Amino acid sequence: MNVMRHLSVPNRQVERVLDLMREHNLLAPGMRVFASEDDKTRYIPIDSGAALVLPSHLTEFPVVEHEGRPDERIDSDWWTHLRNLLGDEIVETGGEAWPSTHEFFADMMIVRLEEEVAQYSDEIATAKLLSHPHIRLILSDAGVLGELRIRDLTPIGARLGDQIVVENIPQDVANTRVFVKESGRNILCDPTKAYFSTKLQSERLETLDLAKELRALLGHPLRVCDPFCGVGPALATLLGEPDLVGELLATDLNPDAVELLFDNLSRWDRKEYPKSPTPISKLHDDRIAGLADATQLQHDPDLTGRWDMLLVNLPHRTIEFLPSLVPLLDRTGPSLVRGRVIAAEADIPEADRAIRQALPPRLEGMPEPSLRIKRDYSSSLRLCSFEAWLAPTP
Repeated sequence: MNVMRHLSVPNRQVERVLDLMREHNLLAPGMRVFASEDDKTRYIPIDSGAALVLPSHLTEFPVVEHEGRPDERIDSDWWTHLRNLLGDEIVETGGEAWPSTHEFFADMMIVRLEEEVAQYSDEIATAKLLSHPHIRLILSDAGVLGELRIRDLTPIGARLGDQIVVENIPQDVANTRVFVKESGRNILCDPTKAYFSTKLQSERLETLDLAKELRALLGHPLRVCDPFCGVGPALATLLGEPDLVGELLATDLNPDAVELLFDNLSRWDRKEYPKSPTPISKLHDDRIAGLADATQLQHDPDLTGRWDMLLVNLPHRTIEFLPSLVPLLDRTGPSLVRGRVIAAEADIPEADRAIRQALPPRLEGMPEPSLRIKRDYSSSLRLCSFEAWLAPTP
């Protein structure tokens, strides 16, 4: 699943709105317009880089979150190019192993190559580049490596002027350090150095809505703790909301991620940050950031019992780490934990029980934390999210 924002527009106004969205570069590339269930409106896909607040002449139309639908015309172009390069027999033999889906990453595209078709990586890259003229570089994704969850990415094709190259790709063309625009903010990232996914924008928008709800409950800007922050994508969305975030704790164990985080915070905060990764320290009156092991933060009395909102973005180990992170929260008032978990669908009830056992009692009137499936992580695993509203200590 790829849940994304759409503009819900009455049928009679669709063409006018499409013209306006094209004028402002707001249309999501590679995605199509489709009808609502009652067929009275059309859902127009909004580019992930578009600001949260759309231009005034579009604000009359509601924004809805819905699973995006790829434009089959683009997919058919890719298949046509692949068939021209390999022939019908080989394409038919490959069946569902061909990478029909992909992830756009600025002017790069990331694909997963199944073992059955990996030998045709040259042709796959060529077909993808021919069908997506705005793409500079195609990267093959072999999964996530190590404790720092770095994606194992290999360049398999690139655009060099008017030519497509699949061998000896120049280093400047294969550069993976790019700006990704999301919700009106530019996020500097490098998927070969620090984990980041463009497919999680809807998750970050949900986190923003929850943070607003918590601010309304507490009556003051939030003290936000993001101990697995990576390059800071969740913070980009939260810091873009006026008077939402007061104090901030942002750490990561990956030096490359912290370097990119500092660059991003310097632009979002408009303050000076170190040019290279440094150990966790107080960089400004309301900013604590740097290299740190999240599980060790609980041993620093200056950091514990201090934060209103805790973000836990380490889905493979979220449940394992929750007990060591809860001490960071200010338990004198209501607090909120927002996290993601990767689990097999059959294991979700057990994971729900483990989350509830790891956390303090819930806030009265709020539901028990429960995992919600957001998208497939693999053929057998699901990426899920949860939020836990915690009651103050009696």
